[in-house]
Amino acid sequence: KETECRETIKKICDSFAVSPIARDIVETASQINGGAGAGGIELPKHAKHAASDPYFLQPMEGVDGTGYRASWWTQFYCILWRSWLSVLKDPMLVKVRLLQTAMVASLIGSIYFGQVLDQDGVMNINGSLFLFLTNMTFQNVFAVINVFSAELPVFLREKRSRLYRVDTYFLGKTIAELPLFIAVPFVFTSITYPMIGLKAGVSHYLTTLFIVTLVANVSTSL
Repeated sequence: KETECRETIKKICDSFAVSPIARDIVETASQINGGAGAGGIELPKHAKHAASDPYFLQPMEGVDGTGYRASWWTQFYCILWRSWLSVLKDPMLVKVRLLQTAMVASLIGSIYFGQVLDQDGVMNINGSLFLFLTNMTFQNVFAVINVFSAELPVFLREKRSRLYRVDTYFLGKTIAELPLFIAVPFVFTSITYPMIGLKAGVSHYLTTLFIVTLVANVSTSL
């Protein structure tokens, strides 16, 4: 609705231009820009600045040496909360991703179902482990690309406005989506691990789950 929005902005600007506040600002600015005292004598530069002090940008109260009004923790909390709300706002996307993961895991598990530890089985298990890594990598990379392209203009605008640092945005966004990027590897590993017949034992399963989760989150961060 860009055209409609531009028309609305123009109406707001036109309304402000004829308001009493705008007339006062124009009148005050014209007096300041005159820059002359009684008898047409030119005022010193510091006197001009003193006269026009309210109209110069002053240092904002509470801004630290880095130029940010909010502290690091405040920035991090706000980004984390906003990112978490954006995750909760679209539960269907979460359901679709989990369903997609379950379907792909079932397909891979069916292809490599019931491997035994002979020469062919070892080669097949190598292939299945390769699919573990590639699926977790590319599935999560492509899932994040859409978010990245959609939020990049907002991020650049807010970063230039010095609303928050890059590290607070990155950490807040990553931690907000961390539950999903833990759930996806969990669903994938829990389905494929027993179907393929990988090494039995809780510790071996947890080791595999930990590595797959790390791969998923590294690809997301990348």
